Amino acid sequence: MPRHSSHPGGASRVRRRALLGTAVLTVLVAVAGLAAYLTRDGRSHSANPAPPPSSPTASSSPAVPSGLHARHRALPVPPKTHDPVTYAKAAADALWSYDTRAYSQPDLRKALHGWLTKESKYADPASVDEGVPSPVLWKRMAANSQFAKAKVNEGHFPHAFTQALQEDPGAITQAYVYAVTVSGKQSIAWKGSPAGGAESRSATVAVQCRPGHSCALVGVMPSVAP
Repeated sequence: MPRHSSHPGGASRVRRRALLGTAVLTVLVAVAGLAAYLTRDGRSHSANPAPPPSSPTASSSPAVPSGLHARHRALPVPPKTHDPVTYAKAAADALWSYDTRAYSQPDLRKALHGWLTKESKYADPASVDEGVPSPVLWKRMAANSQFAKAKVNEGHFPHAFTQALQEDPGAITQAYVYAVTVSGKQSIAWKGSPAGGAESRSATVAVQCRPGHSCALVGVMPSVAP
């Protein structure tokens, strides 16, 4: 979704982003623990974004997937899972999808904040807000009944994350925060545009999955980790 830069509390946001980066870096030093965690759950995983158009124009125009116009999209609800890759893919779907016909911008922000971990030390709501159109932009989009649907293709642990994991298996047990890179496509449509447009998307998200608890979103990293 498009990024928007003006959010209050700049200093607080910087501190939070630093905490997010620190948490993920701590995890990067611990991914052997991640491998053990996933092996214990008996799961296997496999993954690969550009911001969507801020108005009803798209840089490319492949046909919108069948069903995009079928019904209004409900607000995103986090899944109950202990698998960080599964959760990250669901989070990416939520972040890349919206429907101005069905709910307001504050409703979408509130719903996405519901995905965040309750541990305020790690939660980075500002990074999530950056993916939501501003109120002014949302109003313009709503006037054109604009909406988007994501198709997530793949999710994986970044190479640096898995490599660092092998060096310090115990570090991950402090925060249980995992970095996951997700890739897919975002299809966008609006009133008067039966074809719409589509763009490739990718993002690295931080997910917290403590043993015995469902996963939760920590935030969206400022850059994509391969």
